[in-house]
Amino acid sequence: MSETHAVHPGPASSGPLLLLGDSLTEAGPWESAFPEREVVNAGVPGDTTEDVAARLDDVVASAPSTVVLMAGTNESRRATVEQVVRGIEDILFRLHHELPDTRLVVCSVLPRERERADWIRDVNIHVRQFAPTLKADFLDLWPTFAEDDGELRGEFTTDRLHLNDHGYDAWAGLLRPLVA
Repeated sequence: MSETHAVHPGPASSGPLLLLGDSLTEAGPWESAFPEREVVNAGVPGDTTEDVAARLDDVVASAPSTVVLMAGTNESRRATVEQVVRGIEDILFRLHHELPDTRLVVCSVLPRERERADWIRDVNIHVRQFAPTLKADFLDLWPTFAEDDGELRGEFTTDRLHLNDHGYDAWAGLLRPLVA
């Protein structure tokens, strides 16, 4: 997987940078990571792709210039790869059609415990292939965050799921070129 796949330079509105997802997004220090931008943190702990999709009216109403989507990790124990990929595709499709001038960035699902590595890799492969069809950038976090066995690297976490400050610094550093 390539680290990024930038395909949408597109016109940027004057709206905020909106980060959309679950607890991984919600806990991020995005305002300090992007002090030059108005930032909206739309992360909600526990959200699945279905939950994120249910909140899209609010996202559209905020008229963001950029949406960064991180979704899928909360489904890794109860949904199929196909269900999660379809959920992410549906979110991106709606955002693309309702916010045609908004830059879309979809982040790969972060690694977690090694037992989920193959499932996560499969989700990420499909999302990486789909993102360009909607002019969305794909940010592949896997090369930076995964150990060789697919587990989240220890220096980025304390619980094999959530990120620590070092993890958020790394994510923001990878994201910066796509949202600057």
